[in-house]
Amino acid sequence: MANRVTKYFNGYFSSINKNIKPWHHILFWLVYFGFNTFRWTFIHDDFLLSLRTNLIGFPIHMFLAYLNAYYLMPKFIYTKKYVQYTIYILLALIIMLLFKYNLTYYLVSTDVMPEANEIIDTLTIGYAVQAMIGEVYVISFFTVIKLTVDWLRESSKLHDLEKRQLKTELRFLRSQVSPHFFFNTLNNIYSLTLEKSHQAPEVILKLSELMRYLLYATKKQRQDLTSEINCIRNYIDLERIRFDDSLKIDMNISGDLVNCKIPPMLLIPLIENCFKHGASKNIGEMKIKIDVKVEDGFMDFKVSNSIPNVNKEYVYPVKRGGIGLSNVKKRLELDYGKNDYDLQIFEENKMFNVFLKLKVI
Repeated sequence: MANRVTKYFNGYFSSINKNIKPWHHILFWLVYFGFNTFRWTFIHDDFLLSLRTNLIGFPIHMFLAYLNAYYLMPKFIYTKKYVQYTIYILLALIIMLLFKYNLTYYLVSTDVMPEANEIIDTLTIGYAVQAMIGEVYVISFFTVIKLTVDWLRESSKLHDLEKRQLKTELRFLRSQVSPHFFFNTLNNIYSLTLEKSHQAPEVILKLSELMRYLLYATKKQRQDLTSEINCIRNYIDLERIRFDDSLKIDMNISGDLVNCKIPPMLLIPLIENCFKHGASKNIGEMKIKIDVKVEDGFMDFKVSNSIPNVNKEYVYPVKRGGIGLSNVKKRLELDYGKNDYDLQIFEENKMFNVFLKLKVI
C-alpha cells in the first residue's frame, strides 16, 4: 500500500514539474489578484478603491517577485554573496516604494494609506515600513512556491535517474549466468558430436531454448513461473551430461502455477550454485533436491545440495555470499517490499539449503 501511494505521488509531482507553463503563472497571479481585491474591498467597503490600488500594486509585486526569484537569488544567494543580495533587495524595495507611493498619490488617492487611523498624504516612515513589509510578504510567498517547484523538479529528475539506474542494474543482474556453464555445455556438445551420440541434437535444442529464454524473457519485469521452471529443467538436463550417474537430482513441483509471476532468471543462480559449489567440488555421489510449492499467492522454493567433502577445511563459498546469492539478494531488494519475500540460507544434515518464500500473485 505504501509503495503504491509513493508511486502515485512521485508520478503526480513529476507530471506537475514537467508541465509548468506560462498560463500557470498567469492563473496564479489572477487568483491572487482577485483574492486580494475582494479582501481589501471588505476592509475599505469600496470595491473601486481596492481595484485601483491593486492594479497599481500588483505589477510592482510581480516585478519584485520575479526579480528576486529568477535573478537576485540565483546570482547572489546560490553563490553565497549574501551582503550583495541584501543591498540589492533593499535597493529594489526602496525604488518600488517610491513608484508605489507616487502612483497611488496621483492616480488613486492622496490618502495613500486609507487603512490607517489618520490620513497619510506624505511619504512617512510608517507608510514606508508597512509598504515594504507588504512587498516582502508577496516576495516571500512567491519565492517559497518557486523553491518548492524547483525542489520537486529536481526530486523528479533524481527519481527518474534512480529508476533508470535500477532498471539498468536489474537488466544486468538478470543476465548474470556463468559463462563457464555455456563453455562447458559447448564442450559437451563437441564431445557428443565426435562420438556421434544421439544425444547431441537434443542437447543443442535444450541449449537453444535456454538461450532464447535468456535473450527474450529477461526483458520483461515479470515472467510466468512455469517458463522459469522449464528454464530450470533445461539447465539441469544440460548439467546432467557432465556428471552422469554420480549426480542425483530430485525435483518436486506442487500447487497451482497458473498466473504466477516472478522476475525472470531469479531462481537459476540458486540452481547454478548447487553445481558450481556443490557437484563440481564433490567426490562420490552428489545429491540436489529442488522443491517448488505454490500456495495462497506465495511460492515456497527450496534447493538443497550435498556439502562438498573434498577436505574438512573447505569453506562453502555461497555461505560467504557468492555471486549467485548476492545476485538474488540484490534483485529481491530492488523488486520487492520487505513483506513480499523471505530468503533463508542454512546447513542441515550435511546439506546446504536455500529457502525462498516469494509473493507470486
